[in-house]
Amino acid sequence: MERVLITICGRAGSKGFANKNLKTFCGQPLVYYTIAAALLFKEARPDLAVDIALNTDSQPLADLVAARYPEVAFLPRPAELGGDSVPKMAVFQNSLCRMEERKGKRYDYIIDLDITSPLRTEQDIENALAAIRRDASLDLIFSVTEARRNPCFNMVRDCGGYVKEAIESPFTARQQAPDYYDVNASIYVFRRDFLANSKTNFVWDGKIGISVMMDTGVLDIDSEADFLLMEAIASHLYGRYPQFGAVQKAIRPAQ
Repeated sequence: MERVLITICGRAGSKGFANKNLKTFCGQPLVYYTIAAALLFKEARPDLAVDIALNTDSQPLADLVAARYPEVAFLPRPAELGGDSVPKMAVFQNSLCRMEERKGKRYDYIIDLDITSPLRTEQDIENALAAIRRDASLDLIFSVTEARRNPCFNMVRDCGGYVKEAIESPFTARQQAPDYYDVNASIYVFRRDFLANSKTNFVWDGKIGISVMMDTGVLDIDSEADFLLMEAIASHLYGRYPQFGAVQKAIRPAQ
């Protein structure tokens, strides 16, 4: 049986949007949407041994998770991994190492789910894991959406007083250009040995594949404006799309 570690990582501080990981989103704590999606995935895949861990230096966040989801392993984040310049991969590595020591086993895959991307379905997680399992040459998968703008045609870069196309190209029609995607930071899936053995904590050192998610407009909450817009979009999705509504309905009620 393959072993999967799902990590949920959140810092205590946030310069862009204070205490964003503790916010109430559409009536429920924001982090509960990520846990609910993770548990739906775990329930749908009894063929996998799945553990879920929270890595944080925020005691209020840890308490919030423990209140309804005591089965989620709590990994207090070391102070050296608490800064806003710390690479995400260093935190993922820390989670992997400590959970393997705690459980006495090696994982095959590590899936990280970002707290600030609540519009994620169980199927999105399944699709991302399936993508890396299909291709043994890949070191990691991350989730993307189809880009709204093509850098060969309708994006520009500042050249100091004037602009030029973002990417110089010979293409005369958008259909000729390569496909481009927006990285939404919602899901990362790592092959265990790539993550464990990385010395640079730089995802681009690996061979990367993608898993395409539905474009829901704003997927990563990093400001109050993002948050308010996301709530409006989420209310529509939860009511109209069963796969999104299932995540909201799966959130455990308070005892």
